[in-house]
Amino acid sequence: MIRPAMSAERRLAGLLKLSILIGIIVGGNLLTRGVIDGLDVDIRPSNEPMLHNLIMTSMAAYILLMALPFVPGVEIGLALMMILGPEIVPLVYGCTLTSLCLAFLVGRFLPEKSLTRFLREVHLVRAATFLETFHGLDTGQRLARLTEKSPQRWVPWLLKHRYITLMLAINLPGNIVLGGGGGLALAAGMSRMFPIHRFILVVAVAISPLPLFLMVVGDRIANWPI
Repeated sequence: MIRPAMSAERRLAGLLKLSILIGIIVGGNLLTRGVIDGLDVDIRPSNEPMLHNLIMTSMAAYILLMALPFVPGVEIGLALMMILGPEIVPLVYGCTLTSLCLAFLVGRFLPEKSLTRFLREVHLVRAATFLETFHGLDTGQRLARLTEKSPQRWVPWLLKHRYITLMLAINLPGNIVLGGGGGLALAAGMSRMFPIHRFILVVAVAISPLPLFLMVVGDRIANWPI
């Protein structure tokens, strides 16, 4: 009689955690839209202090929202760069790198047993069982296990060239279906297959093309006739 009751409690706890997670994602999407709408202000010398506070608040929100999976927080950074021009690009770049590193570290230090327990609580037993086979393995052993269990021929290539794969995924249009930048960074951390220093270097390069482009030609784009 005790075991069914405990099982029901665990299922209820899992559903509650899942509901909270969904609520965070939905709230993150709504807050992202709210921040972008709040950036629609007139830029004048008289409202410079207000604009400075708005930028700092937006940057703080950007770091947190960009780190959340399935939240298009990157749109805040794009909006800031489009509105304020090349001067804001280095700050947006630094905040983007900080956000993705934050998501990576959360995934890296998330206890694997907690994740598999959560998956079992929401009845994703097969996924939990699969992840349990990686507990305690180092990077080489994880790669070997994934390669062995991969049903598709191209998966081992993606795993072998995982740094290139990550760079391409971060820049892939519509990557929000994969979790967005924050979700990809979180998954990279959870995989335990990316050393922290290499992850930082790879992401720093991956997110640099657009900022570099805007810093070089941003002023010319702003002066194009409409």
